[in-house]
Amino acid sequence: MKAVPSAQADGLKAQPLPYSDAFQDHIAHPRNAGELTDATAVVEETNPVCGDRLRLSLRICDGRIEAARFLAYGCPPTLACGSALAELLEGMAVSEASAITRNEIIKAVGGLPTRKHHAAALAIETMHAALASYD
Repeated sequence: MKAVPSAQADGLKAQPLPYSDAFQDHIAHPRNAGELTDATAVVEETNPVCGDRLRLSLRICDGRIEAARFLAYGCPPTLACGSALAELLEGMAVSEASAITRNEIIKAVGGLPTRKHHAAALAIETMHAALASYD
């Protein structure tokens, strides 16, 4: 078997992963993954360009999000953004939640390459659809 030269053997530095430690932690340990059997709002949105899907289940009581769960299908940034969103939403008032921005999701995962901002946009769109379905 022929050995494949490594980048370091060729005198090149290994390129660091473009994702932060926070992003990698959301991938390795997703927060609030799954479904809520007693959800008061459940919505699934799809990015029509790449096909990524995000499903968000919320239990809302007296204007406050008591629980949030997500399921993500697609690229790792969609999973990380779903995890960050579900974590942010729990315990938040609906009025506060509706003000969360795409940039806040990007910040919560420690940043994203520009070409992956669609994952944060999908998270926000899904959240807005879920909150609208509850009204």
